[in-house]
Amino acid sequence: MGSGTELGRVRGLGSSNEGAHHWWHQRLTAAGNLLLMLWFFASMARLPAHGFAAMAAWLASPWAAIPMILLVASVFYHFRLGLQVLIEDYLNGAARTAMMVLLTFFTVGAGAVAIFSILKIAFAGAPVA
Repeated sequence: MGSGTELGRVRGLGSSNEGAHHWWHQRLTAAGNLLLMLWFFASMARLPAHGFAAMAAWLASPWAAIPMILLVASVFYHFRLGLQVLIEDYLNGAARTAMMVLLTFFTVGAGAVAIFSILKIAFAGAPVA
């Protein structure tokens, strides 16, 4: 017994066998985002101050920088997956291709800037006040 209607099977309109992979990645990144955001909010709540010096000192620790990089990567990948669905559902032809290219460039570029910023603070160490 196959999935779909009889007419759909005859026309070849069944599953493209790609949706499960995309769906699974969205669910995994959502779970990762939830855990990493809980860590982030708990870390922010535990800081004694929220000034630049305190934040830079906190981010200079590998125990903060590594999960922060994971959070940025996971959020931007999840963002791309979600917008990809919207673009694929509502655009066709050249507009779809152009928007997918722009989406990919934006997410990779913005994620790279965020990760670079984290690494720059992490490797520079805490500022001397």
